[in-house]
Amino acid sequence: MGTAHSTRWMAVGSSADPDSRRAGGYAVTEALRGDDAKLLVVFCSDRHDLPALLAGVKEASGDVPLIGCSTAGEIATGEAGDHRVVVTALGGPGFQVSTAASTGVSAGQRAAGAAVAACAEQLGDSEHRVLLLLTDGLAGGQEEIVRGAYGVLGASVPLVGGCAGDDLRMSQTSQLHGDTLLHDAVVAAAVGSDAPFGIGVHHGWRKVGSPMIVTRSADSHVYALDDGPALDVYLRRLDAPVECYDDHAAFTQFALTHPLGLSRRSGEEMRFIADADFSERSLVSVADVPQGGLVWLTEGDEDSVLDATDAACRAALEPLGGRPPLGMFAFDCIARRGVLGDAGIQREVGRVARHGDGAPVAGFYTYGEIARVRGMNGFHNQTLVVLAVS
Repeated sequence: MGTAHSTRWMAVGSSADPDSRRAGGYAVTEALRGDDAKLLVVFCSDRHDLPALLAGVKEASGDVPLIGCSTAGEIATGEAGDHRVVVTALGGPGFQVSTAASTGVSAGQRAAGAAVAACAEQLGDSEHRVLLLLTDGLAGGQEEIVRGAYGVLGASVPLVGGCAGDDLRMSQTSQLHGDTLLHDAVVAAAVGSDAPFGIGVHHGWRKVGSPMIVTRSADSHVYALDDGPALDVYLRRLDAPVECYDDHAAFTQFALTHPLGLSRRSGEEMRFIADADFSERSLVSVADVPQGGLVWLTEGDEDSVLDATDAACRAALEPLGGRPPLGMFAFDCIARRGVLGDAGIQREVGRVARHGDGAPVAGFYTYGEIARVRGMNGFHNQTLVVLAVS
């Protein structure tokens, strides 16, 4: 495989220390197991003092380029949980890296996606490339961020990543770039490599009944399905409990395991139904559901979600052509975590680790997932996205 490949490396460190500065320093020190580090990727609970955490990371790592974000739970090799910091390091002469950040995303999502994607132009003639995107999960218009990046890079550079969380407080997420703490931002790392990347995308939800036409929608609100009030059509066709018709908590708990499937030219995308407007009888999605689109109702359980985990890992490893992965990133929707529960997420990360055959794993529970491997769309909900690095 050549000398350059033999010295390439990826390592993951984590810490549950409640002292934020100490946790950051320990996790990054554990991750810096090789020479010539090119990139640090930080996933952390926003219950940490993030400026102190960043200070601890930078104190131990110096000027290594860094991106990261707050989460709704963290994933490290063989474990998943809350209130941790997970640091991934990539290094060796086979990697080239450029990072960027853009703020004020909620006022211009497409422009922000285009702005950070431009950093890929600094990679030179790397044979394999990927753009890692971490966005504000509460900014809205995530599809526009993806389209903005695609408009700059075209089809030649895949996009992968996730939307930052805030432990389900739904108040404010954080993004990290260098030694700077950001909000309402998108951060990116363009990574060039002399060996392949692989991306797997699977959700694990089963179709229920026949497809429907979105006959009226605007932004993230779906007002009518097959010319009927969207909320009532959704609940009636799924035979939902009666309390879901007028109780927000009951509806949200039910919708967690019944996302909408959206037909795209590039394949299927899931849309998480986060809430309902009981006065308008509409559904509220966390992402755009276009008027005139074809959708279907779905359901799932632990078995189907874990089957999707296996499928996403296999799909991510296939482009590596038999080359063992240096490591794997997992961007997993918080709604899938809700289906699996605490015991189930441990089984899930165990499956990812087994597919990686001992390679390190890092990731987080997201407010949305990014994976564009064909077409210009690439924003997902209630989906697992796996990036394999070789």
